[in-house]
Amino acid sequence: MGRPEDTDTTAHEAVFGVADSVVLLFDEAGTVVGRPYAAERLLGYPAADLGGRHVASLLAGDEAGRLPEILATSKRDGGWSGVLLARHRDGRTVAVDVTVLPLPGEAGPARWLVVAVGAAPSRQWTMGPALLERMVTEMPIGLCFVDTELRCVWSNTALEHFGGGTVEQRRGKRLAEIQPGMNADIVESKMRQVLTTGEPVVAYEHVGRTRSHPDRDHAHAMSFVRLDDDNGRALGVCYAVVDITDRYRARLRLALMARASERIGRSLDVMGTAQDLADVAVPALADFVAVDLLDAVLRGAEPSPGPTAAATSLRLVRGGAQNVRPGGVKEVLEPGEPSGYRPSSPQMDSLAHGRSWRASHLDAATRAAAIPISVAEAAAAAEAAGASDPVPHTAIVVPILARGVTLGVATFLRTRRDEPFDEDDLRLAEELVARAAVCLDNARRYAREQAAALVLQRSLLPHGVPAQEAVDAASFYRPADELSGLGGDWFDVIPLSGARVALVVGEVLGHGIEAAATMGQLRTAVRTLADLDLAPEELLAHLDDLVVQVTRDGNLTDLGGAPNPAGVGASCLYAVYDPVSLRCDLASAGHLAPAVRAPDGTVTFPELPPGPSLGIGGLPFEAVELPLAEGSVLAFYTDGLIAAPGAGKDGLRRVLESRDLPLDELCRSIVDELAPSRPYTDDAALLLVRTRGLAAGQVAVWDLPADPAVVARARVMAARQLAAWGLEELAFTTELVVSELVTNAIRHASGPIRLRLILERTLICEVFDASSTSPHLRHARTTDEGGRGLFLISQFTRRWGTRYTAEGKIIWAEQPLELDEAALEAAAPALGPNSGTDLDLDSVQDL
Repeated sequence: MGRPEDTDTTAHEAVFGVADSVVLLFDEAGTVVGRPYAAERLLGYPAADLGGRHVASLLAGDEAGRLPEILATSKRDGGWSGVLLARHRDGRTVAVDVTVLPLPGEAGPARWLVVAVGAAPSRQWTMGPALLERMVTEMPIGLCFVDTELRCVWSNTALEHFGGGTVEQRRGKRLAEIQPGMNADIVESKMRQVLTTGEPVVAYEHVGRTRSHPDRDHAHAMSFVRLDDDNGRALGVCYAVVDITDRYRARLRLALMARASERIGRSLDVMGTAQDLADVAVPALADFVAVDLLDAVLRGAEPSPGPTAAATSLRLVRGGAQNVRPGGVKEVLEPGEPSGYRPSSPQMDSLAHGRSWRASHLDAATRAAAIPISVAEAAAAAEAAGASDPVPHTAIVVPILARGVTLGVATFLRTRRDEPFDEDDLRLAEELVARAAVCLDNARRYAREQAAALVLQRSLLPHGVPAQEAVDAASFYRPADELSGLGGDWFDVIPLSGARVALVVGEVLGHGIEAAATMGQLRTAVRTLADLDLAPEELLAHLDDLVVQVTRDGNLTDLGGAPNPAGVGASCLYAVYDPVSLRCDLASAGHLAPAVRAPDGTVTFPELPPGPSLGIGGLPFEAVELPLAEGSVLAFYTDGLIAAPGAGKDGLRRVLESRDLPLDELCRSIVDELAPSRPYTDDAALLLVRTRGLAAGQVAVWDLPADPAVVARARVMAARQLAAWGLEELAFTTELVVSELVTNAIRHASGPIRLRLILERTLICEVFDASSTSPHLRHARTTDEGGRGLFLISQFTRRWGTRYTAEGKIIWAEQPLELDEAALEAAAPALGPNSGTDLDLDSVQDL
């Protein structure tokens, strides 16, 4: 390693242009000859130590293996340049930039001249004019230089793809002259900002139209940098432009789909979901959108699967519509009204074949077929009035398909925006409609199921208060799930014999259709047991036995297949109010006692043994007797009414004491105040009743001895009472009933006999005796001398029956207050040879 004796440092630097380099001479065998220049500074070896060393000893690792190829390349190409790893004297590896040159033969035995540089590359990158020009002219990014007056000085070839001409055509022009559709004022404001502040603006996004695409908005990312001279004085601005339209549109599509996910299907309402689709698509995708649904969808019927081949006979109904121009032409159709399309329209074709349709440009004929008839009529009317709107110039029609059924069709039109719909717009419209179609089908299915469930619920709950004189009643029911309207709470008002009335309130655990079905079973059972005139505690015992039996033997499951214990855990309160005695008997199966507001306005909660919930079995129920003043208000409720924070019994007492309202208004106001929060945690039911009493003149009572002779006197007393009430037309049937009931009591019972007539909405005849034996209706043979009495009573009265008391039983019969001639004629043949309207009443006692 070394340098020729006749070569000094200055000369070497002049030859190679590098001041800090190592020059080595190698002979043909690769051995260093001569004294190397600057070797110690680069490799750590003194010049004297390098002489005679082989080149392989100076290289690190496997670099020596590259020497044959390097030398061959140098001979062939006249030289070789590259990076080799050398071994420093201290053992570390040094990367050196090496140039190997073959020397001509006359230079002596040395064959190779090597120049090495370690700290920095020997070949420096210099941004010369040629390199800069090639870079700015061939790169795909549009570049432009403008002066301080924002006039074009120079631009590259890539900028020509955006329209506006070549650099010669641009030079000296402002951006507004080059690209009229690019909102030049906004872009130039950015240039002035950079000129003023010197701060660059990077990745500014601009949306507009260029001369190369004048019919569609394009998005561009623009960066602005101020150009200064050596003294820091602004020369102008360089701006770069990149077309990011695809990315911009993808972002818009994602934003639109995100908005659709958020807004479409927020409620399980078919019409609301259709309107959501129209609202989301305008103005992001179209200027006008109409969503038309098959009439069967709105009616809750099941549409035919697949495309509708007979589309021309289908009835479409406007589900929703939106117009981007609030002041422009609007449709005359309201949601729910029939919408019309011509048989040859794209809408009918889409329904028939299940495929979308797109028209980039609508000619007159296609426009007439594609536009809804109502829109065309509205546009014609507006044009006649001198207020015409831009006509649609492009359209998309997409069938609404979900889960294999056709639900309707959606029409997208553009009027204000002059961009035609393209394939990307069609795919976006189809994706929007597909998303909305699933929501529409969910809403349709829900509406169908809810309608069925509500029919079930309405059939299970009472439809108003039955005709009776014992109480005035009002009720309100608020289910926890207001979407389905189903719950497990129930209440009832059941007329009983003797002008009495049963008041019932109950609650089933859970919500939804399962709870409603169980509630219906319990309510039906209560009404059936109430018809037997059982005491409250006996009725609840029978109801509890029924629940236990059904749970044990039924093995019921809910709709999901999970075990359903029917009414286990349900609660029920059963009360019987007698308007004659002004007494209320109550028994509870795990239910809350009612609130009682006296006529003076004070509210109390009577002590009532709660009793076990239904289905527990084995425990008795207790009843209490509660005397009530006429005009008292009883509030029967479920625990959902008082479960809200701040409610409770004290809240119910406060509202009852503070408000003197009609019963219906009071009922609604109590529920609104005590259970107003949503979602409700539990069903809330409230039954309010105001007690009434029968006047003394409406009840007649006679105590009779057990003597057959008293029958005739009983008939006479009954007839006189009817005359006093002005019911002479009922004298015949009433005397017949009295004769039969009193005679049966004398013949088959024991103890005292009591006859009572009650004038209410019906005429009630009751006979009390001390026997617990119940009479049975018989069909007597022609030769039988008796056994026809109860048959005659069943024919002449509306209903009859038996109820038991602690002292015996009461046989009762009710007659309507109008004379039932049809029943009289039907019963006449059973009276025997002396039957007819001229029947001798004295003979009735012998029946």
